Amino acid sequence: MLKSFLSAFLLFAAFHAAQAADRDQYEIAIEYWAQVLETYVDEQGRTDFAALAENADDLRHFVGFIEDTSPASHPALFPTENDVLAFHINAYNALAMYGVISKGIPIDFDSFFKRLRFFKFRSVVIGGQEASLQDYENGVIRPLGEDRVHFALNCMVRDCPRLPQQPFQAETLEQQLESAAHEFFSKPVHLRVDDKKRTLYVSEILKFYTADFVASGKKKDLVPYINRFREPNIPVDYRVEFIDYDWTINQQPR
Repeated sequence: MLKSFLSAFLLFAAFHAAQAADRDQYEIAIEYWAQVLETYVDEQGRTDFAALAENADDLRHFVGFIEDTSPASHPALFPTENDVLAFHINAYNALAMYGVISKGIPIDFDSFFKRLRFFKFRSVVIGGQEASLQDYENGVIRPLGEDRVHFALNCMVRDCPRLPQQPFQAETLEQQLESAAHEFFSKPVHLRVDDKKRTLYVSEILKFYTADFVASGKKKDLVPYINRFREPNIPVDYRVEFIDYDWTINQQPR
């Protein structure tokens, strides 16, 4: 009886020690990512890819962690929905950033084939599972059902939402997502209103993912959604047109 108790206790202790070690590794990995954002991303959300490519060790550490760990492979590390979503936002952004510097920094993704190569045909690994950025976004992140994630995910081009200088964190995720959405719709590059033409011009992000923002999937229903994040409100009968997306890499000027 005593032997069985001791065996169970040792297994319990070993399990919790392993969990603590995993948590420590996650915190270290996030610190690497925080250092990358603080060092190479400016207040406008532009990345110094040239400098990063010359000293990418911190980014590689975080990408290496992502390759081994995810909410699917280590669910105990991510006990809440916010833990899961914060991980995926940080992971997507880091994998996109690493993709930009991994084989020579591209100028843009301005053609369909360039985008296909980067988002669909380039492999990434998340928690031991191989995928593409497109599959990761559409198969893992979007099904989580958080529409504001589209104002946090960043594919490293100019018309993406601003890349913040700090990681997304579970404890502050609600505030970070709400702030990101408000900021997105406050910028003329993403939203303009022409009252004379009674027309709203908005980023193609709202075109790419219309069904994530409004249940109807119709662009005419986007105005009430947008009004959640800006003032003054736009009249709901305004016509909606989309602003052509700028796929130029969001590189800091040198």
